[in-house]
Amino acid sequence: MKQIMIDSAFWELFPEAQISVLVIKGLDNHVEESKDSYFEKLLKDGKQEAKKFLTEETFSQNQVIEEWRQAFSQFKTKKGARSSIEALLKRVSQDRDFYPINPLVDIYNSISMKYALPCGGENIEVLSGDLHLGKAKGGESFFPLGAEADAPALAEEIIYYDNDGAVCRSLNWREAQRTMLTEETKNAVLVIEAINPEQAKRASEAINELKQLVDSYFKVESVPATLTSEHPVCPLSV
Repeated sequence: MKQIMIDSAFWELFPEAQISVLVIKGLDNHVEESKDSYFEKLLKDGKQEAKKFLTEETFSQNQVIEEWRQAFSQFKTKKGARSSIEALLKRVSQDRDFYPINPLVDIYNSISMKYALPCGGENIEVLSGDLHLGKAKGGESFFPLGAEADAPALAEEIIYYDNDGAVCRSLNWREAQRTMLTEETKNAVLVIEAINPEQAKRASEAINELKQLVDSYFKVESVPATLTSEHPVCPLSV
C-alpha cells in the first residue's frame, strides 16, 4: 500500500507545520463544458475571498507573502522560486481572471485562494512507491510541464519525491508532468501546506471545505488526514 510520509528533515525546519491531506479514489475528472459556469464562479469567489489577505499596498509586505518568503529562505531553492500561493495572490492583486483547467485543479485552486494556503495534488496511480516530503539529496530527476530537459532538484531543496525522482520542487512551487492531475486521473492525493499555528487553523477549515466540494461534485467519499511531526504518515487509500 502506498503512503504519504513527511521526513524528519522537514520537521527540523518547520516543527509547527501541518500538512493536510485528502485522498480521493474513483473520480471522473473529465472537463464538461456544461459545468464551466460552476467552476468560473468557484474561482471568482475564491479570488474575491483572497483579497482580504492583501491589505498592504506593497505586495511583499502582506503577511502571507512575508511568511512564505521567510520559509523559502530556510532551504535551497532555484532563483526566483516562490510559494504557489504567492503566484495565485499575485494574479489576484493584478485583478487577473482565472479560467477553468480541470475540475479537481479548479476546486483546489479556489480553496487555495479562499484560505491563502498553498494547495497541490498528485496522481496516485503513477507514483512510484511512497510519496515523501523532505530534503533532496540533489540530482533527483524532474521534468516540469512542457520541459524537454531534466531540471533536477538541488541538494537541500525541500521537495515531494517518490522512487523515480522529484514530484514537486520547493514545496508546492513547481509540479512534475509525470504525476500532475489530468482529465484521466482517477485516484488523487491533494495537500494543503501550513507552516505555523495560524495557518494550520485555516488549513483545518480548508481541508474540510475541500472534502465537501470534492465529494459533492465527484459523488465520491474522500478521506482527509492531518500530518504533523507526531503523526507524519498516512495511507494513500480510501
